[in-house]
Amino acid sequence: MYYQMDYLEEIRKKIDEIDAQMASLFEQRMERCREVSCYKTSHGLAIVDPAREQEVILRGAERITDRDIREYYVNFQREVLSLSRDWQRRLGSGLRVAYSGVPGAFAYIAALRLFPGAELISYADFTSAYRACEAGDADVAVLPFENSFAGEVSSVTDLMFSGSLYVNQVIEVEAEQNLLGLPGADKSRLRKVLSHPQALSQCSEFLQRHGLETEDCANTATAARRVAELKDPSVAAIGTAEAAALYGLEVLEARINTSRTNTTRFAAFTRMLRLDTDNKRKMGKHFILMYTVKNEAGALAQTLNIIGAHNFNMCNLHSRPMKELLWNYYFFVELDGDVATEEGSSLLRELGPLCDRLKLVGSFYTH
Repeated sequence: MYYQMDYLEEIRKKIDEIDAQMASLFEQRMERCREVSCYKTSHGLAIVDPAREQEVILRGAERITDRDIREYYVNFQREVLSLSRDWQRRLGSGLRVAYSGVPGAFAYIAALRLFPGAELISYADFTSAYRACEAGDADVAVLPFENSFAGEVSSVTDLMFSGSLYVNQVIEVEAEQNLLGLPGADKSRLRKVLSHPQALSQCSEFLQRHGLETEDCANTATAARRVAELKDPSVAAIGTAEAAALYGLEVLEARINTSRTNTTRFAAFTRMLRLDTDNKRKMGKHFILMYTVKNEAGALAQTLNIIGAHNFNMCNLHSRPMKELLWNYYFFVELDGDVATEEGSSLLRELGPLCDRLKLVGSFYTH
């Protein structure tokens, strides 16, 4: 009897020793998470990285030889990762994200999806949001730079070329338009719909079919706010589900836009360039170059030949006039691939002598 109790106590003692080691290791791990949080904050990165978490879980599972125990260890890892995310969110709660527009607008949605839990700061225009990040008044600026219908957002492209910020993340936001009204409003009794002219145009078939009047607003979120203020059940707005939730409205009918392929790409701009040389995920990576070429015959063609010779796929190329120099242009080139490689370094070295100005604007994965 005493022998059994001594044996049990001996096992418990060993467990206590292991728990002490685990406590020390847990604290060390959370301190490393603090460093990760500082890095993500300085580079304007999202807290959650699903691919990295999956990699950690799979690698950890391979270390466990007992199959039954392995299942529990996977659950243990998931809990540790959850705690790490919460810790990083607490540490990074001060992340300030600038965007152009009002709460509920598409830029607001993009910022919210990229940086959940961050403080979102509204600015009147793209330049103000960009300059706020440059000056340190915001840690990140989230701005649209390309639309699948309208093409480039030229003013943001100009900021990319002339400014000092870098693109470290890109997210695509579909322009899903919904009919928003007061809670309990009857669709059959609607008479007027408010929204941005582009949103009204995208939903013209629906509006004509129901014989609804329209009224222009500065943007879809402003329209939603206006409907909430009017408190008139016969007036609705066209906008996002997020705007409906924000202003206390209901989605009376979802996805009323005729076309379902209108998507805007938003970039997260920060003051530091993230090359991410240690990341093993090379697939799906992109980078952006902007440059001017010497005023010589074939100069642009030579740069494109160099890009092709290094096997980087060019998925986007356009030119923009340089405001300070008449009839001079800079070029925007988006490439598939990882610039943080020897091939990427060689590309930049070879392009340098051909360009009056060469800027690596960003390196990123698309969300």
